[in-house]
Amino acid sequence: MKLIRVGATVLNQLPLDWDGNQRRITAALAQARARSVAVLCLPELCITGYGCEDAFHSPSTLAHSWRVLTELLPATRGIVVSFGLPVMHHGAVFNAVAVAADGRLLGLVPKRNLAGDGLHYEPRWFKPWPAGTVDRWEAPDGVGYPIGDLLFDCGGVRIGLEVCEDAWVATRPGAALAGRGIDLILNPSASHFAFDKHVIRERFVIEGARAFAVTYVYANLLGNEAGRAIYDGGALIATGGRMVARGPRFSFHEHHLTAATVDVDATRVTQARTASYQPRFSDEADVVSVRFVFPPAPLGDGPGVGGDTEAELAAPEPWESAGHKKEEEFTRAITLALFDYLRKSWSRGFVVSLSGGADSAAVSCLVALMVRRASDELGPAGLAERLSYMSSGWGDDPRAIVAELLTTAYQSTDNSGDVTRDAARAVAQAIGATFFELDVQGLMDGYVTRIQGALGRQLTWEHDDLTLQNIQARVRGPSVWMLANIKRALLLATSNRSEAAVGYATMDGDTCGGVSPIAGIDKAFLREWLRWLERSGPLGLGPIPELAVVNVQQPTAELRPPEFAQTDEGDLMPYPVLDAIERAAIRDKHGPQDVYRLMRSRYADRPAREVFGWVERFFTLWSRNQWKRERYAPSFHVDDENLDPKTWCRFPILSGGFVRELGDLRALVEQEEG
Repeated sequence: MKLIRVGATVLNQLPLDWDGNQRRITAALAQARARSVAVLCLPELCITGYGCEDAFHSPSTLAHSWRVLTELLPATRGIVVSFGLPVMHHGAVFNAVAVAADGRLLGLVPKRNLAGDGLHYEPRWFKPWPAGTVDRWEAPDGVGYPIGDLLFDCGGVRIGLEVCEDAWVATRPGAALAGRGIDLILNPSASHFAFDKHVIRERFVIEGARAFAVTYVYANLLGNEAGRAIYDGGALIATGGRMVARGPRFSFHEHHLTAATVDVDATRVTQARTASYQPRFSDEADVVSVRFVFPPAPLGDGPGVGGDTEAELAAPEPWESAGHKKEEEFTRAITLALFDYLRKSWSRGFVVSLSGGADSAAVSCLVALMVRRASDELGPAGLAERLSYMSSGWGDDPRAIVAELLTTAYQSTDNSGDVTRDAARAVAQAIGATFFELDVQGLMDGYVTRIQGALGRQLTWEHDDLTLQNIQARVRGPSVWMLANIKRALLLATSNRSEAAVGYATMDGDTCGGVSPIAGIDKAFLREWLRWLERSGPLGLGPIPELAVVNVQQPTAELRPPEFAQTDEGDLMPYPVLDAIERAAIRDKHGPQDVYRLMRSRYADRPAREVFGWVERFFTLWSRNQWKRERYAPSFHVDDENLDPKTWCRFPILSGGFVRELGDLRALVEQEEG
């Protein structure tokens, strides 16, 4: 047996945070050395941070990246490490991986396949490296290093790389590397979270290890790195087609090492006895060979070669197999994103306008769950250390911490009812939030009186319905902004994705905020999540039964007088219908007629005229309200069907509004009915 210890570290980095990123990498290297890791994979662009955007074109960014790399090199003595950073070569910037060992840089492998769809925009900043090309890169210190499609022979162990997207394409580099007798493939990644996406990652890691007869080591970023994307971590190590180690996902720690002891001879034997394996011989110009002495690999501290811990370390986390996985993922993703947004923006808490309805209750509960998760994982002392810029003295009671970090306000008008008032108070008390009641009817009356005087007429619900609804929502904004300013806190907007699709939100009202935690999730799922949170809740945290007072209500903006019996679905359409139309029209790019046919099939028991009304309303409101989506506060990406125009779904602010298409559809429906 030739046993070596391999590891993958997930890192919670921050774009352009040179000192912080270097400190976390240094700590990760020290941890790897303490656990006898000989080969360590770090995430993609871990030195700069992945989300630097146009700063990747700045000479200063490139210079500081190189400087940090050179300062990290001494810490690689006795270990082979992959670092991610941008480099400029022949007038182009490349997303590169620098491989170092024993204190010196061996060479650089640029990414071949750039991520350019969805929220990714890599082709804006980087050039893809041409396959099979090797060149010489002159570093800022004047020393030349090999760059290109390289593999590294370190003490007789061959190491190759697939950089994130390289493993997601049909022609993945691993196939060519396999013919070169590779022992290890490292995959430094920055793979954002989306529901169930980790299943695909696990598949290509296991399949890569099996098809290429190698040990495959995958490292990812962790946390809310740059504001919108969430990285779930989840390091993976597979050997010979078998998963031998999984790291935790959604951890609140700044870094986490996943390690395994693997047998290089075992994968070589697999190659030798595989009939389809054909070694590829060449002049080895693309091989960087160095002397390297592998330290003794411990047998008792890793699963790769067997042992009692193998099943435990290779198994998914308990919450992933406990049922309600989507609800669990949503909870963990948003709470981690909120925690990182809080501390990375140096904010001192959150403020929520708590209406007593589903959206604001969900946002408030997510903050409370954030505190619970962080406190459970980091401990009170660790949590205080991570938020050390605040003056704490919270002790170890999560409710006291929630009271310090979360301020809520119920803002009533004459149209508000006791049901929502009592619900807001009950939710705030249940989670331990600071709670205020503010009467804003006088503010609304003042605006109405001024405009009536200017116009010389009375405003009425018959003629000025939308105006009178919106002013109520807007007068609630200044008070919560004031609370946020006083507390130096983040105001959280409470609008969801279903509302964003049709513009069912008041700009400068419920869209007020510095970040919009639930704007990436649809209302139907949000209501399911609240019912789950009421009855069972996240594994290890339990339910919040008091949410029953929210869940029994029909969603309502409560902006019209009580006699109108206003509900969201009455104003729009049933939320499941709205979400189904949105996916067909926006995700799948179907036009009005095709969407109508799909909805007629799904809702065959409803009249054709009603289904047409839903489709017409959606396309009309979608086109009319793109300007609102452009103005939403930054939202968290949790679903690869996002409506955020800055990361996923582009649409013109001004358009023809599907007038011809809807006219054709109207004629078709009239013909059906006739």
